[in-house]
Amino acid sequence: MMNIEEIKKILPHRYPFLLVDRVIDYERGKWIKAIKNVTVNEPFFMGHFPNNPVMPGVLVVEAMAQAGGILSFLSLSEEEFNASIGGKKTVYFMGVDNVKFRKPVVPGDRLDMNVEIIKYRMKVWKMQGKCFVDDNLVAEAVMMAKLD
Repeated sequence: MMNIEEIKKILPHRYPFLLVDRVIDYERGKWIKAIKNVTVNEPFFMGHFPNNPVMPGVLVVEAMAQAGGILSFLSLSEEEFNASIGGKKTVYFMGVDNVKFRKPVVPGDRLDMNVEIIKYRMKVWKMQGKCFVDDNLVAEAVMMAKLD
């Protein structure tokens, strides 16, 4: 498990754009399970939509990408990891394919993110991400990212 302070040592994102609250579990080089607690006071709900708050789909995908970024760092060798954290290296989002949104994510939901590595080569990761709320699939995507 990783708490928010440990996550902030890996990801450069900060409020309001840090979209991973906790890492529940992971297997180095394989998969990660992380969560985002969606609260009514998220800044994007002021305009999306005031009378019917829905988490923007692009932010659901971004949350999956951030979980994948954490997995990327945690999958490095100890030497590479130590040389990369603390802002020395960043995992950059390169692309997204096959995005599907199944149900809206709303205040009070706990977004459970499962991301697994499909392929890793030359500092480029291809990952499959799935998001769930109460065990219901709400979004999925194939993502690519690069450590630079």
